[in-house]
Amino acid sequence: MMKRIAYLVVLCIAFAACKDKSKFVINGEFKNAAPKSKVYLFGLQKDSALPLDSTVFSEKGEFKFTHATPGADFFRISAGNNEYMIIAKNGDVIKITADLADKSLAYTTSGAAEADKLQELNTTKHQYMTKIAAIQTQFDEAVTAQPDKREAIMEQMRPQYTAEIDGLNKAVLKFAQENTESLAGFYAINLLNPSEFEKEMVDYSDKIKSNFNDNAAVTEFLKRMANLKAVQIGQAAPEFTITGIDGKPVKLSDFKGKYVLLDFWASWCMPCRQENPNVVKAYNAYKDKNFTILGISLDKDPAAWKKAIADDKLTWNHASELSDFEGSTVRLYQIEAIPSSFIIDPKGTIIAKNLRGEELDAFLNKTLR
Repeated sequence: MMKRIAYLVVLCIAFAACKDKSKFVINGEFKNAAPKSKVYLFGLQKDSALPLDSTVFSEKGEFKFTHATPGADFFRISAGNNEYMIIAKNGDVIKITADLADKSLAYTTSGAAEADKLQELNTTKHQYMTKIAAIQTQFDEAVTAQPDKREAIMEQMRPQYTAEIDGLNKAVLKFAQENTESLAGFYAINLLNPSEFEKEMVDYSDKIKSNFNDNAAVTEFLKRMANLKAVQIGQAAPEFTITGIDGKPVKLSDFKGKYVLLDFWASWCMPCRQENPNVVKAYNAYKDKNFTILGISLDKDPAAWKKAIADDKLTWNHASELSDFEGSTVRLYQIEAIPSSFIIDPKGTIIAKNLRGEELDAFLNKTLR
């Protein structure tokens, strides 16, 4: 009886050691890893990676990291030019496998709830990325065979390529929406392009507000989405005062009673300059129908800004803080890329965003009858 009790005590101690709740363990096995070469563990802090630990590969490409974290969080395994995302919390024992020669950077994770969820997402991503890579290969081969028909081949294959990209985006969004209590879901939503999925990301943020109170990345995301929510369609356009091109202050409220297009752009932004002819066309077509434009430049060089206005024949109101993306008005409207635009109705409500070309003309034609 005493032997049995002693055996059980030893077993319990051994089991407790394996399930140490004060740290997490990552066991890795990478094919094509050079023995004794380095592998690194990074923590992710805002937009930067924080080195946490390093070790070397064994002869079999194996490695192990043990680390503590205040709560479930994101980590990155780096070997050579390859990087792999991990989600871990104390108590997890995670297995990661990969092939360093695989250019698609496919990898598997298992052994913990978040690791399994991340693996589910990675499997879905890999299925689409494999098909997208095959289309790219097909395109490259076709162009090599007929280089003079590059544009025609591109147009022919574009629908297939676009369909796979759309399918990937929809699958990633669906995963995020179905996993609002998992950091893997949060990782998924951040794979999407904010300019294309702004509303979906704001809606997602409302669903996860109290789910990850101890995670810095989620906290930062929620702050950003709260600010972004203030400039969604249907919201009152935030008031601002900015310096006009003549040096005098310009207020958004100066335009109350009119439809106004806030156009965020810069002289150095090629897509902005390419879109300017469409904006000029819209202005000339609707300026006599209670419509105007306020161009807000992100330029830092006033001479370049003024030259671009003259060269592109932008004959409407202009203002700038000459501060790139750091200007207070630019930040107020959550501008992360340009061109960006907002259409505000006479009451001061945002009624459209980021309309360009034919879409802009169609919207104005329908609205300004």
